[in-house]
Amino acid sequence: MTRILLVHQNMPGQYREMMDALRRTGEHDIVFLTQRREAEAPQGVRKVLYRPHHRPAEDAYGLARVWAEAAGAGYGAALTCQALRDLGWRPDVILGHTGWGELLFLKHVWPDVPILGFFEYYYLNHGGPVNFDPEDPSDATAPYLLQARNAVPNANIHAVDRGTCPTLWQRDTFPEMFHPRLYVAHDGIRTDRLRPDPDVALELGRAGRVTRRDEIFTYMARNMERTRGFHVFMRALPDILAARPEARVLIVGGNEASYGRASSAEGGFRAEMEAEVGSRVDWSRVHFLGRLPYGDYQRVIQISRCHIYLTMPFVLSWSLLESMAMEATVVAADVAPVREAVRHGETGLLVDFFRPDLVARQVVEVLENPGRFAHLGPAARRHVVEHYDFETVCLPQHLAEINALLPEDRHVRV
Repeated sequence: MTRILLVHQNMPGQYREMMDALRRTGEHDIVFLTQRREAEAPQGVRKVLYRPHHRPAEDAYGLARVWAEAAGAGYGAALTCQALRDLGWRPDVILGHTGWGELLFLKHVWPDVPILGFFEYYYLNHGGPVNFDPEDPSDATAPYLLQARNAVPNANIHAVDRGTCPTLWQRDTFPEMFHPRLYVAHDGIRTDRLRPDPDVALELGRAGRVTRRDEIFTYMARNMERTRGFHVFMRALPDILAARPEARVLIVGGNEASYGRASSAEGGFRAEMEAEVGSRVDWSRVHFLGRLPYGDYQRVIQISRCHIYLTMPFVLSWSLLESMAMEATVVAADVAPVREAVRHGETGLLVDFFRPDLVARQVVEVLENPGRFAHLGPAARRHVVEHYDFETVCLPQHLAEINALLPEDRHVRV
């Protein structure tokens, strides 16, 4: 029986599918180290909570704050792992996210245990979301703050035996000296579970029931914010609704700030953009659904005639690939990480992030002539199945890299 330690402050994070695949065999001793108290451990997984050893004060020095948080998380994780060690438990391999520091000191606990770290993003002053949108310029401190944030991945590359990045674009945000230690393989999409459904229906409460017969277009992000192009979507919305009087839009996501600065407006960025487009929108056809259970989110995409995915150059969202797997006709921002997954006119439609008018025009064309674009959804699904499917593509890649760190008699098998 192979003993596996999974580490992510927000269980399960990027290990959702990996954890499920490992536990289903019944042949592995799996411990998940996390801060997330409310997370439920599935059968076959033992959840172990750790507490950060230190949290910086609210007025902590800005250039040191992220490192202080990471060091506190790392030491807290190490102390909890020491307790596991003292009880006689030793993993054969450790898989964990590097972003919050939990992996930093684990070699002091188990010097000979291989660690495979998930490297998500290296903070860039140019080439990522910072300094991308002229409406949201960075201030003079940004280069210093970003370099200070990168102390965490810079330390982690020395704390792990191997690293993984989900996309080539994300790998290339890291300095070239990292690249020999990193391999590229996505977390994986369960295309066997994510499929189109012509008979799908969704209840919208007082707004009624919608099906594929309704003219529905959609937008989704974890939170409605600039990094995910919410302002561009909202500026395109009046023209789309005016051109398509029967169309309705379903908007999925929260109203907080995951990336970048929060809006100063009361009611957040959603309220700020509602005020800007104001009287130009027929709000009776706009449905903000908030954050949804996963099954309802799937139904939203399956109903959609056109799904809008807007992002600055940043970490590629699972939702894009999931939407493609469900054969959505996607209108997406023409930025480098999206171009890695979407080919214009073949698997989706790419538009200039800075041109809400072009976003609106493209969405209207799809809604007016769905047959003209009907080939895009099936082609998008084929592309995701070929390159991002968890069970047939991504899982074998990850297992090969994990097992290269282990003696044959401890290999991880599913």
